[in-house]
Amino acid sequence: MSIFYPDNLSTSEASPEWLNKADNAWQLTAAAMVGLQSVPGLVILYGSMVKKKWAVNSAFMAFYAFAAVLICWVLFAHHLAFGKKLIFIVGEIDEAFTQEQLRQQFKRDYHVPKADYVFYQFAFAAITVILLGGSLLGRMKFYAWMLFVPLWLTFSYTVGAFTIWGDGFLERGRIIDFSGGYVIHLSSGIAGFTAAYWVGPRNSQDRQHFPPNNILHMLAGAGFLWMGWTGFNGGSPLAAGTITSLAVLNTHICTATSLLVWLSLDMIFYKKSSVIGAIQGMITGLVCITPGAGIVQSWAALIMGAMSGSIPWYTMMVLHKRSAFFQSVDDTLGVFHTHAVAGVLGGLLSGIFAETNLLRMFYLQDNYGPGLLCSIGENRISGGLRQMGYQILGALFITVWNVMITSAICFLISRVVNLRMDEKDLLVGDDAVHGEEAYALWGDGERDPPPLWFRTPRMPALFRRH
Repeated sequence: MSIFYPDNLSTSEASPEWLNKADNAWQLTAAAMVGLQSVPGLVILYGSMVKKKWAVNSAFMAFYAFAAVLICWVLFAHHLAFGKKLIFIVGEIDEAFTQEQLRQQFKRDYHVPKADYVFYQFAFAAITVILLGGSLLGRMKFYAWMLFVPLWLTFSYTVGAFTIWGDGFLERGRIIDFSGGYVIHLSSGIAGFTAAYWVGPRNSQDRQHFPPNNILHMLAGAGFLWMGWTGFNGGSPLAAGTITSLAVLNTHICTATSLLVWLSLDMIFYKKSSVIGAIQGMITGLVCITPGAGIVQSWAALIMGAMSGSIPWYTMMVLHKRSAFFQSVDDTLGVFHTHAVAGVLGGLLSGIFAETNLLRMFYLQDNYGPGLLCSIGENRISGGLRQMGYQILGALFITVWNVMITSAICFLISRVVNLRMDEKDLLVGDDAVHGEEAYALWGDGERDPPPLWFRTPRMPALFRRH
């Protein structure tokens, strides 16, 4: 069977020598898996983890953010995050992408097209904004959210990405962040908590009683999140190599350990095995391993899982309830604990457990590390302490920047539209906000009575309401 190409497109242009088809196939798969974490993963998780009257609004916030981030990302945000340096914290907006740019080799040491990287990084950006939204469910005005998403992506996320992953002042030979413990999770946790402060709390009834409306769907959404993390961490090397395999295995080891530890603590102290608790433990494990997935040994991933299942459990289940500061901010899904606390923990533990040879394999240079523990064995303790200093500096910068910029964005939006819904809308929920309900079954959610034919005795018994 022969393949015919147009006159202006040769075989070498369609499949150039630098292209590794296995790497390309894996990278596209990994990017799709990260996208599936958001749509439908977090759409399902948010829509089922909240009170019934907020199911549509919560799911739709995630659905809208995914689309809005994509358009902003390809138009200008990718350039801000990964373009040529404008200043030390952000890139410059170059011309719009052309097909020649997207089809060219991403970088000399990687054998995938630039389009792969653009899409993969978009999926990262989208899930960051959606995770942040978990702090705001059940009361943020949807029109305010529509403005918040592009503004926060532009002025907060791109700065963190450029500073640590692009060409910023923390990138070259400094911060270890394999897949976004700082760029994604710490920033979403801090920004979500900050935005929750400015938006204000849910109404008192919702805050005191906020049961999930569908536990089984909640588990399904969590499953998308867990298995999608295979691409989240496995895609960062941009190649289907050995370090990719290690990153994937470590991801699941840490996650399973964290889930079991969180579940055990719930059973010990509360005498019940909570499904919500298990999901929270799953999330903290995924977050904690993210900054070090492919640059630590599997035994270290096990330790990281034990710590991510216990330390965030303590801050959420004990410290949060005792602290007036935490009680004053209504973080709906506890994103501060599951992402900010677990993200910082993972970043610091990566600075301790990172292996020199694995760092060299991932970063393709010798400027990173060594991890503190490894530096002791290599008699390079000063290098290990210096790396820990960089890890702390990165956490401080991401925290301070997100507090300042998120506050400024909320203040700006509040001058245009109220951040928080009206009290009457808060009482009704989805029907008041969108004119739709998640479970509009007969007799429950319909404003008008069913048609006469539906109530007639001649209707088949299968369709009659008993």
